[in-house]
Amino acid sequence: GAEGGVRVRQVACLGNCKRGLSAAILREGCWSYVFGELQPGSGEDLIAGAALFARSEDGFMPFRGRPQALKRGLIARIPTYDSLKEIP
Repeated sequence: GAEGGVRVRQVACLGNCKRGLSAAILREGCWSYVFGELQPGSGEDLIAGAALFARSEDGFMPFRGRPQALKRGLIARIPTYDSLKEIP
């Protein structure tokens, strides 16, 4: 994914054991995405999704155009800290 500006990093655990192989896609200043039920061969889908996210103008990963593994495997979309609102 380096040619598309995508950096791949490894972490020990995302705590999503019941939903199989998992991955997170993050972009500075944007919401983050966690996907599960991935397969060992899902790497290309993850790179394609990350590239789609990187090109997004609004900071969200558009559903349209996502590889199938990322359409059906979405676990969570996590807001940025700055987008959280205080409860009155």
